[in-house]
Parts: sequence; structure tokens; C-alpha cells
Amino acid sequence: PVIRAINKKYPNSQIDYVVKKQYSSTLQYNPFISSLYLYEKVKAKSIKDQIRKVKYDMVIDLQNNLRSCALTFGLSTEVKRFKKPTYKKLLLVWTKINLLKEIKPVPMRYAETVTLQLDDNRLDLFIPENINPKLVTGKKYIGICPGAKHFTKRWLEEYFIELGNGLSSQNFTVVIFGGKEDQELCEAISSKIENSINLCNNDDLLQTAIDMKQCHHIICNDSGLMHTATAVGVPITAIFGSTVSEFGFIPYLSGNSILENNSLSCRPCSHIGRSSCPKKHFKCMQEIKPNMVFDHVKSFL
Repeated sequence: PVIRAINKKYPNSQIDYVVKKQYSSTLQYNPFISSLYLYEKVKAKSIKDQIRKVKYDMVIDLQNNLRSCALTFGLSTEVKRFKKPTYKKLLLVWTKINLLKEIKPVPMRYAETVTLQLDDNRLDLFIPENINPKLVTGKKYIGICPGAKHFTKRWLEEYFIELGNGLSSQNFTVVIFGGKEDQELCEAISSKIENSINLCNNDDLLQTAIDMKQCHHIICNDSGLMHTATAVGVPITAIFGSTVSEFGFIPYLSGNSILENNSLSCRPCSHIGRSSCPKKHFKCMQEIKPNMVFDHVKSFL
């Protein structure tokens, strides 16, 4: 949305973008971008030299981390940096004092960095015409994305299996989505859901996205594929465990709902996710039962 807004405000501008190489497919076909710099650590100096050589009118740093600051340090160009609400996030995690009461999606926070007016459209993900879906058009597909980088952001494997079989009994075909790190998990779940289709792949985001478009609904964790489903306009149900909506990484302008256990005083226990539950009970996910998600998805459909 920020890229769109910059293009609208400055229609004749050249917009170049620095992105890690493994995430380049998110921007590869974006018509508003002139050039992509594919970031790798060994190329950092050459990218910075190129930024200095081009003499941009403005550099916008939406990461504001050590890596992005190193790329932009010492430039004569005006640099605008995203102001991360890190203090407020940590205050919420460690003391449960909530200064983030206004739930503001991250694109809106990004837009404030350069005082941009966003439109009412969702996230962009441009897919070339030569990528075809592996799913047959017109069937009753429900997508499941069981993966997430951190354990405390993943709903239970056995719950996904129970939910998937419940959906299968209602004549839906369950489709499993995931990336390279999710292959073992997706195979384990798919093998126990009747007539399911496992489309987990080696991080082929655009193939995943076009297959998601064939689904009536996507059920996912707080993960990258949640945003992918949002970008292609598929209604989603997102299950949040250790993280909360106030952090801003929520589905953006799409038919969606978030299921979370708001009865726990220990949430959130992290602003990014953890490798284990610090309380050892994992109630944030344990207490969101498959029948609750099943009933919710049915009513949504």
C-alpha cells in the first residue's frame, strides 16, 4: 500500500526497492517499482554505493534496523525512518501495560513515516500470467496453513488434523499450504486428513498465492502466509497464540477474523513469538479447540 501511495503522490517518480533476495518474489512483478536491489550481506557495500551514486531525492527506511541503517548511514539524501513502537511492545509483553490500544495495521504505521494517504485497497501481490493454479477451478477448497516461524505462533498439529477431517466430512477438499520449513509438518497433517491435497513447496510464494485464490477460505496462524492470503483477497481465519493484534501484523483490508484466547493474563508473552510456552501450559493455543474453529468457519462461509 505504501508503494501504491508513493506512486499516486509522485506519479513520475522512480521507485527503487531494497529487499532480501529470498523475499524478492513479493515485489518482483510490481509495476510501480523501477528496480529491485536484491540484498545479500556480501553485496551490502555495492548496494550502498549504488544508492549514493543515484542521488535519490528521498530514502525511506521502513525497517529501521542495524542492516538498513548501515545502508543509509552517511547519505547526503534525506532519509525518513519508520518509528518502531518497540518500547510500547516490550511494555505490553513484560508488564501488560497497553499503550497500543489503537489497533493500527503496519501499512498505516508505515504510511505515517512519509505522511502518505493510503487508498482503500488491500495488499498487492502481482502474479504473472504464466503461473497457473494446480487446483481445478470451481471445487470446494478450504486452505490450511499450519506453519509459523515460532512455536508459540503455531496452532496444534492434532487440532489442524481434527479440523481438516471435520471440513472433509462437509464435502470440502482441504488444501495444505506451506514453505520449505513446513514440509515435514504439512506432510504429517495431510497424511491424516481424508482426501486432502498437500501443496507445500520450496518457498514458491507466487505458486502458493495463485492456488490460494481457488480456495473459499484460508485457516492460518499469525504468519507470512496469512498476509499472502490477504493479498490475493481470500477470506481468512487467523489463529493468534502468543502475539496480539495490537502489534499491527494483522490481516489488512480483507474479509477476515482473528481467533484468540483473550482470557489469559500472560498474553502476549512475546512480540515476535517464542520457541516454547514460558508458562508450560500453552493455553493460548490449547484452549482454542477444533470445534470452535470449525463452527466459526462454517458460519463465515
